Amino acid sequence: MKRIFWLIAILFCASFTSYAQASKDITTEKIKVSGTCGQCKKRIEDAAYIPGVKRAEWDKSTKELTVTYRSSKTSLQQIEEHVAQAGHDAGSVKASDSTYNLLPECCAYKHDHAQDH
Repeated sequence: MKRIFWLIAILFCASFTSYAQASKDITTEKIKVSGTCGQCKKRIEDAAYIPGVKRAEWDKSTKELTVTYRSSKTSLQQIEEHVAQAGHDAGSVKASDSTYNLLPECCAYKHDHAQDH
């Protein structure tokens, strides 16, 4: 009976230790991401969900993408690159003109209002 108790205690401690190590690997950060509307929100969040990302939420009013990810599987740079490939400037990574030009007109965040008449 004592052996069973100690076995259970050891297994419990081992599982707690591995959980604690795994949780150290999880990071939450904010990225400035350019966008204008609900379509942008969906596209940005979908692009951010790459392997290792646990949560991605873009706030239209602050233009911030909050990402929670496992740093052993991905990096902030990789997330920014994926969002930029979807047409949105993300952090230090800018969307290419060709990708940006594929966005719907309502998502044109680079629109130069000075040229409007």
